[in-house]
Amino acid sequence: MNKVIVILGPTAVGKTKLSVELAKKINGEIINADSTQVYKNLNIATAKITEEEKENIVHHLFDVKEINDDYTVYDYQKDVRKLIDDIKSRGKTPILVGGTGLYIKAALYDYEFDEEELIVSDYSKYSTDELYSILLKIDSETKIHKNNRKRIERTLDVYNSKGKLDKKTNKDILLYDSVFIGLTTSRELLYDRINLRVDKMLDAGLLEEAKWLYDTNVRTKAVMTPIGYKELFEYFEGNITKDEAIELIKKNSRRYAKRQYTWFNNQMNVNWFNVDFDNFNNTIDEVYNYIKQEQSDN
Repeated sequence: MNKVIVILGPTAVGKTKLSVELAKKINGEIINADSTQVYKNLNIATAKITEEEKENIVHHLFDVKEINDDYTVYDYQKDVRKLIDDIKSRGKTPILVGGTGLYIKAALYDYEFDEEELIVSDYSKYSTDELYSILLKIDSETKIHKNNRKRIERTLDVYNSKGKLDKKTNKDILLYDSVFIGLTTSRELLYDRINLRVDKMLDAGLLEEAKWLYDTNVRTKAVMTPIGYKELFEYFEGNITKDEAIELIKKNSRRYAKRQYTWFNNQMNVNWFNVDFDNFNNTIDEVYNYIKQEQSDN
């Protein structure tokens, strides 16, 4: 197996389990493609894989940064490309797993970044619509989706830092022979699973994890990006009730899943598989057979 395997999809759809089972079958090593799971101590809200769940499969780029560290998509691109080359050189299969589309795109495509530091601004006082209006004044022909807040913010940071926008032309050129596997299910079932996952996170200690972070007074991008912490911070500050915070986590998670679908469908040639949650082995076998067929066709 000399291809790079990418497992992507919205939150709560089974990417972690599939990645581990595939790694067993294709002699793989797993590389994190979630921007929040690179940080230490952000475990429950980010749905980070546990040591038990790893089942002795080698995992890379999990827990590699402190919450005070600044880790950009440019940093990720450099790190993951070194890992891909190293894993392939040892005759093993790199398996990228995660839901951060920009990380995956930066890793595998001809996606260039400048090494210079950007001025990172706080846009929390602006709605996404307001930020998009600002972007349109700078670039009336922007291809950025109006709901892609993270990319809008980064583009504004680039403009504020350089006084101009980067115009890249090769972002759709793949640098690695890759197979993109997307896991999906009906919207109703996905939303039910997201709601249930939040409940399970609370049972696992999300409230306590968030309170520990809140008490550190650290408010870096690492802490404020994952869904789950900032909503509970509002509860700790007395601005909303606990129940309101929980419902907000669920709502924001559902919205994020919808944005993930939009991004992946617009940016990558994804082969989507409907997950059989009643018998997940069926999904594992279906994906594995597809990967084998892709390999034999090349």
